[in-house]
Formats: sequence, structure tokens, C-alpha cells
Amino acid sequence: MENALYAAVYVDVALDKPLDYAVPAHLIDQIRPGTRVKVLLQKRSCTGTVIHLKNQTDSKKTETIQDLFPDAIPPDLLQLGNWLSKYYCAPFFKVIKLLLPPPIRKGMEEKRQLFVQSLLSRPQLAEVCAKQRGAQAKILEVLLRHPQGILLSELLEKAEVSRSPVTTLAEAKIVSMEPIAIDRSILADHEFFQTKHKTLNPEQEEALGKILKTINSSTFETHLLYGVTGSGKTEVYLQAIDRTLELGKSALFLVPEIALTSQTVERLRSRFQEKVAILHHRLSDGERRDTWQKIREGTLSLVVGPRSALFSPVKNLGLIVVDEEHDSAYKQTDDTPCYHARDVAVMRGKFSNAAVILGSATPSIESYANALAGKYILSELTLRADHAHLPTVRLIDMRREYDKAKGFTLFSDALLEALKKRIEIGEQSLVFLNRRGFHTSAACSICAHILNCPHCSLSLTFHKGKNILSCHLCNYELFPVPSTCPGCQAVDCFKFKGAGTEQVERALHAIFPQVRTIRLDADTTRHKGSHDKLFKQFRAGKADVLIGTQMIAKGLHFPSVTLVGVLNADAALQIPDFRAAEHVFQLITQVSGRSGRSSLKGEVLLQTQLPEHPTIQHASRLDYPAFFREEIETRKMFHFPPECHLVKITFTSKNSEAALKYAQEVRTLLITNLPPNYELHPVIPCGYAKIKDHYRFQCLIKGSTARPITDILKPLKRNPHVQLLVDVDPLSTFF
Repeated sequence: MENALYAAVYVDVALDKPLDYAVPAHLIDQIRPGTRVKVLLQKRSCTGTVIHLKNQTDSKKTETIQDLFPDAIPPDLLQLGNWLSKYYCAPFFKVIKLLLPPPIRKGMEEKRQLFVQSLLSRPQLAEVCAKQRGAQAKILEVLLRHPQGILLSELLEKAEVSRSPVTTLAEAKIVSMEPIAIDRSILADHEFFQTKHKTLNPEQEEALGKILKTINSSTFETHLLYGVTGSGKTEVYLQAIDRTLELGKSALFLVPEIALTSQTVERLRSRFQEKVAILHHRLSDGERRDTWQKIREGTLSLVVGPRSALFSPVKNLGLIVVDEEHDSAYKQTDDTPCYHARDVAVMRGKFSNAAVILGSATPSIESYANALAGKYILSELTLRADHAHLPTVRLIDMRREYDKAKGFTLFSDALLEALKKRIEIGEQSLVFLNRRGFHTSAACSICAHILNCPHCSLSLTFHKGKNILSCHLCNYELFPVPSTCPGCQAVDCFKFKGAGTEQVERALHAIFPQVRTIRLDADTTRHKGSHDKLFKQFRAGKADVLIGTQMIAKGLHFPSVTLVGVLNADAALQIPDFRAAEHVFQLITQVSGRSGRSSLKGEVLLQTQLPEHPTIQHASRLDYPAFFREEIETRKMFHFPPECHLVKITFTSKNSEAALKYAQEVRTLLITNLPPNYELHPVIPCGYAKIKDHYRFQCLIKGSTARPITDILKPLKRNPHVQLLVDVDPLSTFF
């Protein structure tokens, strides 16, 4: 709008409506929707984002935009942000935080350092150096070894001198000292052996053909690539990306966890000459800022990372790959907007006319239902690549093992025998248990008092290595472990129950003293780069057994692993949640898929107390279609997604009564305004009824679409003492 006089601006404060600002004449040609601007709000300087331009305003008094910034939100991302705000019932200022990382919103500038270069030719510099003594001679000697120049900080370190003699040489016109920009972007530009396209089998060829048809036509379509573990889905992704880059377009590759990023980057860098941009929350502000800028400028066209990478400002987007699309890590659950990156990726593809590939060996029930209904294009890979075979799966009935052991035992005889065999012949094994720590609870043997977290409704987990009791919700730690019961004052009465990965590791070392183990859980991967380091050690053969939680189940490729032991496979089936069976099936199938991924035959031992349970039976046969057919009938019977849409509203407050009262008020409002065919559940405490001293209640709504619910909730007057979180399409109805 060339004659626009006003801009509707969302200011970066907690205000869920745009404010009108006058556009000064000298900025009219530069301003557009998505532009970042500097404005005044109540005489305080703020930053904001222009949403749209207009010729008139209803405001009686308007401030004038003071300045604008070069960082603008691209049109397709702005359109995506508008949709995200409406669909997930989120204030737009919260959406802006997704589209613009903190260093960009705060206006962080590029890092600049002084760079020192010789102004003389190399022979001249050597001649001057021979005449110098002391500090200046040392400086010139370093410069002779670095003819292209060197950063001042490095020069001072190598020459072991102060800055003063460098300044003297600069004044004498012997060297120059100029500021240069330092690139802090995290790029996967290490040297890799370049690999070529692998020969595809007929199933892969057919799947790739469908995807390339979409890419070549520059249209939007969503492809569901359902392939058994190890079936070569990644090779299909790589060849699709190759075609996208050939057409001069950009590609986004999403992975559920940071742990998978390095493996994916290795595969991308070994195949393509393009530098791969890496984006995730563990980057420093400087690293994130510089990487984001390079992507925005169009110098980087291939981006990999977890869900936040979806909002990269790539130019000319042609392809989005969502690997392991079923994974719960793609869902944001603890802050508004509670978006699912898989669903948002589909919408971004729609707004950008890009192809979207959703890949998984265990697709979400919703995605597979969409494919069967014709909303997505379905491709199936039923065979493992490179002539590898699916592992054989054996069910171990732990009720019999407990009878044999006359009590609880971590390992069945069959699993111990299989582990011993693998250790002896030099093959690797995975042992999976989705609980970390040593013991999961401590209870008094006299009065049954359980040591719970004082801030959360959760029992404390015992960590033997640190000799502490820890809460896995708020990180509260109790040290030393008490010897007296707070309930009955009995001494040395605590009985520890339950097992975690730490106990598994210690038990294995007790049974097999020579065994080399690596443990992978939230305790061992706290530091930056720790995932990558541990995976590389295991892949290099520096351990016989990898013990871990669900992070070892996700898409990792270890050719030497021939045995997977799954402990306590059925525990999550007890959770009162309609997705419990789906999550258990996915987890068992995914971790089983780590076995036998090369020419070596794989085996999976599945320890369970519910061997007859249909979910366990389907998982033991790695039969997703059979599981889907049974699960979809259950969903239809009880009217759960994909048969409907769910919205979960969570009310959180330090005052339990205030949270419950406000929850009842909101429910009453919904009863009055919801369409008659919508189902409104009562207000109940959440599965974790208290976290970090905040009490939590929830209310669940079912309906054909989420829109009527969010339309009622968005203008709702908020209670300043109660936090309200609207979760559209929640992954859990319990926690």
C-alpha cells in the first residue's frame, strides 16, 4: 500500500492486540507487513512487528514509528503466524517469540573483532623483522607465519605481548588493524567422505517418484512415508532434498531430538556440497543470531534441527521433511502456543507451496488415518534396505521369571544369556528402560509413608551415584537421604522400590564384570554436545551395551547392534490416557528397530507382565497395520481423535481454591456458548496435580473442530492469579 499512513503494530509486550502508529514519510517505501520497528509505548522505547498497513485509524492519538530494523518476518512465515495464533488460541506476541529467536528480537548485532594484516610484502616484512627487537619482533614473526592476517586476540596470545606494540606498528604503517565481522553460526562444514545416491528398491523408487512429482510442480502436497525400521526412508529424503536444491529451492529437515541432529547432519554433509545450517535451543544467542541471519539472507538453503527449526526464515522453500513424525517431542506442551510441529509443518508447506514429507515406521494414528482418507499421499516401504531383515521378537513372561527368582528381577534368564553371547562374540546390545535413576520410590516399611517432593505430587527418585533423592519434575534434591521416617519416626526403615537405568547399569556390571557400558539418559546428557559424544563412542565400538531411556529409540543407526532388550515394556499401558496403547506400541517398535540394521541378524527380547495384551502382541509382530485397525475402532467407539478434535484447558495457581473456582467459571461459560453437539468434561485435577508449588486442574472438550472453542476462549477475561493454558489437539489427556 503505497499511500499507507498507518501501521498496525504488535509491540513486544504482553498485549494481545495491535496498536496503530503513524508511518513517517521517509519510511513509507521501506515498511511492509512483517517489518520490525522501533516505537514508543507510554513514553518508553519498544520494538514491535508490523502486521498490516492501512490508510486510516480509529485511534484518537497515534505515535509515529521511530525507526525500522533490517530483520523482517517473511510473508509466508507471517501468514503461518496468523494461522498459528488463531488455531492454537495464542496471543500474537507469543507467536512472535517463535518466529523471531531472542537475539533477533533484542536486536543483537554481529560480533566484530580487530584483524591485523601486514601492509608490506613478505620479503619487506622479513627485512623489517630482522631490524626489530623485543615485542615488535615477536609480532612480526607471528605475522610472517600468518601471511593472510590474524585476529588481534590470537596475535597477542601467540606473541605473548600487550596491545601497545601492535598499535605502534599500525601507526608506522607496517600493519593494519581493522574491525571485521566474526561468524558465530553453527554450520556443519567439516570434511566428510562424499557419498553418492544409493540404488533404490522398487518400493523406494515408487515413493520417491510421487514426491518428485510434487517437488517438480512446485505445488503443496503432504506425503506420508510409512516404512518399517531400516527400510531406507532417509535415502528417499536425501534424493528428494537433492532435487529440491537442484531447482534452486530450500529444504527444512526436522528431527524430534537434538540427539538425532548430528547423525542427520553427517548424512546430509556427506551427500551435499551445501553447508548445513543447524538450529536448536542449546545454541548460544550469538550462534543462533548469526545462523538465522545467514538463512534469512539466502546463503544457507538446507536447515536441520528440532521443532524450532521449522520457523527458519528460509528463502524459496521447496521441501519440509518431518522425520519420526509420530514423536511427542514435536509437541510444545508447557507454554502458549501448544503447537505440534508436524501439523504446523503441513500448514507452512501449504502457505509456501512446498512439498511435505512425514516419515515414520509407526505413524501417528491421525496421520495414517489422513493418508487412508486421501488427505495425504501414502507410500509404504515394507522391506529393509540393503537386504537386511527385520529382527525376530521374543516375548518373555516376567511373571514366570519372578516365580523362578522368588521375587523381583530386572533381567530374565533369556536376556542374560543373549547379552553374554553378544559380549563374547563382539556384537553390541541395547537395553531399554524408560525410567532414569536407581530406585523410583522410597517408602517406610512400617507406616508406608512415601518420600514425595514437597513441591510436586510425585515421589522422589533415588540416584545412587550422587546419593540423593531427586524430583524429576522440579529438580528438587534431598541430600543426604533421610534415615528417619517423617511419618512414624522409625529409623532405617525405608524400602526402595522400582528400577531405573542407573540400577540396570550397576546390575549388568555385577553380573558381567568385564562388560563395557554407556548410559544415555537425562542425567548423562546435561551438557552441550554430550549426546553426540556418547553416540560416537558407542558407534566406534567403545562399549558392548548401550543402556538408555526413550532417546535411544529414535531413528539411530548402529550397524553392530544385534540385540535389544526391552525392560518393563508394558508399564505405560497403565496410564489412564487414550493414547497410552499408541505410545507403547510406537516405543517398543522403534527401539526394536535398532536391532539387525546391517547384514547381521537382529533379535529383540521383550520382557512384559502382560504378554497377552493386544498392544504387546502387535508390537511383538512389528505389525503396525493390525495395531492401527484395532486402535481406530476403539477411538471410534469412544469418540477420540481422529474422530474428533480435543481441547484441554489447564488452570494453574499457587492457590488451589482460586484455580478450581476459575476453572468452574470458565466451564460454565463454555456450557452456555458451545454448540450442542460438543462434549464438555468436568473439571478434574491433572495427573500431576501439583508442580513447583502450583496446583493444576484441567477440563477437556470434544468437538468436530477446535474453532468454536478457541473463539470462546480467546476474548476471555483472564484471572491474574490463575494461569490458563489452552492445548489444542493435546498429546496427553492425563498429565
